[in-house]
Amino acid sequence: MREHDIVIIGGGPAGLAAAVSARKAGIQDILILERDHMLGGILNQCIHNGFGLHTFKEELTGPEYASRFIKMVEEEKIPYRLNTIVVDITKEKEITYINREEGLVTIKAGAVILAMGCRERPRGALNIPGYRPAGIYSAGTAQRLTNMEGFQVGKEVVILGSGDIGLIMARRMTLEGAKVKVVAELMPYSGGLKRNIVQCLDDYGIPLKLSHTVVEIHGKERVTGITIAQVDDRRKPIPGTEEYYSCDTLLLSVGLIPENELTKGTGASMSRVTSGPNVNDRLETGAEGVFACGNVLHVHDLVDFVSEEAALAGENAAHYVQKQKGGQAAEEAQSHEVPLFAENGVRYTVPQTLDVANMKDMVVVRFRVSDVFKNRSIAVYYDDQLISKRKKKVLAPGEMEQVILKKDSFSKYPDLKKITICTEGE
Repeated sequence: MREHDIVIIGGGPAGLAAAVSARKAGIQDILILERDHMLGGILNQCIHNGFGLHTFKEELTGPEYASRFIKMVEEEKIPYRLNTIVVDITKEKEITYINREEGLVTIKAGAVILAMGCRERPRGALNIPGYRPAGIYSAGTAQRLTNMEGFQVGKEVVILGSGDIGLIMARRMTLEGAKVKVVAELMPYSGGLKRNIVQCLDDYGIPLKLSHTVVEIHGKERVTGITIAQVDDRRKPIPGTEEYYSCDTLLLSVGLIPENELTKGTGASMSRVTSGPNVNDRLETGAEGVFACGNVLHVHDLVDFVSEEAALAGENAAHYVQKQKGGQAAEEAQSHEVPLFAENGVRYTVPQTLDVANMKDMVVVRFRVSDVFKNRSIAVYYDDQLISKRKKKVLAPGEMEQVILKKDSFSKYPDLKKITICTEGE
């Protein structure tokens, strides 16, 4: 069985950044496995700009952002296999993949970095009544057909869901000459970035109807129209609020799900909130030597944060491999694992645990809130002691938030049992 020091599953923005970081940390034997016919992942179909402001200090399109990391990987001569589907990862870090050239192959890794990204929630998860006519697409599929394959998916469009992909596709469809009738959103708030609501809907006069959902799809061979209705506090349609829109296309932007079927094979514990694995401050899962980063860990809003997180995973995976080989001189202190709790409006945190004895000088903790809050503060508690409090005018589920925890702040708390991140009123 062939062995590699680090095997990275996924050649999108997370996998590429992790590979470059691991190489810079001193690991030569790295292999990237990518199921598509080219590196770059989802960025290849995101031809709009807005990428790279944090990483490269300039505004790039998705393919431009991806190409910079692809160039780094090629300059470092990091090997990768395309059109390669990973079918299994075991607890022993044995990876089975299949491709046309090699057939079915099993390799062993010193460390594994999971960077498989996420997928869209399908229509079947929504229980919308009606036939199954042509003209219903997930927003990401429509984006690929339009931007990479040159098809026009429809001329009169309704979009269900106001996630970032749905908002961006509302603008894209308009620029392609289609008429976007309405964007309906089940929740009382948008799931997308504020800037996308302004640039993709407001600037083009496209109405956004919050607390609305599709209750019927009309048409048998092809979509001929849809009916939307207002929903109550329990998200149930309110009788008498139905509105009919004629259209030939329905785009669904109803949430993203981390691609974690392979992760479960490693025995890593999973978060019910993020649908990704639970990780410590090194981004290591519950399976030793298996690290996770990017949208497979939790769904991000900015690719720059994906790259930042992936670079950390790559560096930590490299240190893990070096330690296993006995080449790491730095002596570690006795571990002091402390769990992080998300409370009072904070949905989750990543990481979920922190080794305060062996952490880096600072750790970025990322999280999302559960609702739209105005004039609230983000508070951090060590046990019951308030450590920091930061005022925010608006907190929204569509925008990822973060707090920075510094190692020296723990010196006064040798018996620390938990860290709590929550929102608080005035």
